Amino acid sequence: MKDICSTFTSKGRLVIPAELRHKHRIKAGTKVKFLEDQFGRIVLQLPITEEYIDRVMGFLADGPDLLAIWEKEHREEGKHDR
Repeated sequence: MKDICSTFTSKGRLVIPAELRHKHRIKAGTKVKFLEDQFGRIVLQLPITEEYIDRVMGFLADGPDLLAIWEKEHREEGKHDR
């Protein structure tokens, strides 16, 4: 995890550093959600867009075929129920 800092302005605005804006393709008008966990940490959550899904699918492309695994398990469970 990389440590990147930013400062709130007197009007309560927080500037997301350019490095993160470019990396996550945050543009003017991008809506974000702030989540607070049980430890008091604030997490910034970006919206799920089609572009985001495309990037995530690229990461998952080389992984196991979870649907095929589930279907196989489901069929095996059906055989045991008969």
